[in-house]
Amino acid sequence: MQIDMTKTLIKGGTIISMDRKTGDFAKGDILVNGTEIEKIGKSIRSPGAKVIDATGMIVMPGFVNAHLHTWQTGIRGVAGNWSIPEYLHQMHATIAPRYTAKDTYLGNLIGALNQINLGATTIFDWCHNNSTPAHSDAGVRGLQEAGIRALFGHGSPKPDAKKGAKHFSEIPHPRAELERLRKGALSDDDGLVSLAMSALGVDFSIWDVVEHDFALAKELDLIISTHVWGAPTRLNPDGYKKLSKLKLLDKRHNLVHGNYLPDDELQLVLDSGASVTITPEVEIQMGHGQPLIGRVRAMGGKPSIGIDVESNISGDMFTVMRMAMQPQRLVDNQATVRETKTLVSELSIKPREALEWATINSARAMGLDKKVGSLKPGKQADIIMINGNDLNLFPVHNPVESVVFHAHGGNVDTIMIAGKIQKQNGKLKYRGLRSKMDELAKSGRRILKGVKLAA
Repeated sequence: MQIDMTKTLIKGGTIISMDRKTGDFAKGDILVNGTEIEKIGKSIRSPGAKVIDATGMIVMPGFVNAHLHTWQTGIRGVAGNWSIPEYLHQMHATIAPRYTAKDTYLGNLIGALNQINLGATTIFDWCHNNSTPAHSDAGVRGLQEAGIRALFGHGSPKPDAKKGAKHFSEIPHPRAELERLRKGALSDDDGLVSLAMSALGVDFSIWDVVEHDFALAKELDLIISTHVWGAPTRLNPDGYKKLSKLKLLDKRHNLVHGNYLPDDELQLVLDSGASVTITPEVEIQMGHGQPLIGRVRAMGGKPSIGIDVESNISGDMFTVMRMAMQPQRLVDNQATVRETKTLVSELSIKPREALEWATINSARAMGLDKKVGSLKPGKQADIIMINGNDLNLFPVHNPVESVVFHAHGGNVDTIMIAGKIQKQNGKLKYRGLRSKMDELAKSGRRILKGVKLAA
């Protein structure tokens, strides 16, 4: 029988679809046609299709990492003892200006490959170290070469201002660069890598810049993501109220962190349709404040989660998912005990909900939920297979709990992005990885030479 190269049948796996209509299957098949999922069922016949035996595998949508500064991949392990003020000074004023365009390319390439290797098929690459167009182009090239699905969030550097120059908070997002990228390397909005804005936002820019940037995002119909803490030092305490009155606050906005936002402001953001992305492990370490998982849930929002920076933590979404859920369970449990004066009888967060944060909710935050984040016919074939026979997972009694509580990136056996196999039998398909890793190591050593790092 001639093999149909356009079709792949993933057969006999335990399917977690993350789609209520599709449901889950203790044993089921997924038929992929080209870049899309054609059919999901208990038993599918497709003569001629290439068959992948998924026996013993947990098959699910790839993770969606909703916040990652991928350019920092080459300087892993330098920020594990930094608070947020130390990070802002050391990373942006000291280290970032040393980056060449090639450094950005290598960080994005290896960082994206690592995300694929660990089970993330989509990332929001928040690239705010692009001091020249060449840096932006290099970052895009790294993502595209890796084969990952990504939003390239075009940002802006935050160096110390030189004498006579404007502070970064006074500089509007460059329209010309966004238009150049959209006409060039990122002209296809349906491509694997597409364009977004990573702007300064209400905390880090003067009001005229905030209004300019949000109006530009609306005009160009781009996701606009911003770092927000809501701390007393913020530049625009009433920024979101003003944006709402101007009808510039809507589903295109992605708020990252927001730990100190007052309830009324956070509710305003959520009511507008905007998304909130939490990066719990980094926030807990650096002093951002209590992660917003519980508050967003209480207000009817749908939390999304991301890694943030690999300069201080692992890029493994399994870890971040647990770091988002378990501390919030602790907070909720303590509140229950205080209120009821008795032991907790039921936990506040179910494992499936945590898995939603890392898949469909994060896809929604990126405006990609119609394409990815769950498995259903018509969606892109972004699929991962986790080996349930691995020693740390076997035996699998509850697939969702196995993924959420027991699995790690090393258990990811096979990965498909837009129907293309990027990892199989535990091995990435990318060729020449060792050589690129050696280049990344040299890049990191040069960037950090002479930088005083905490012990």
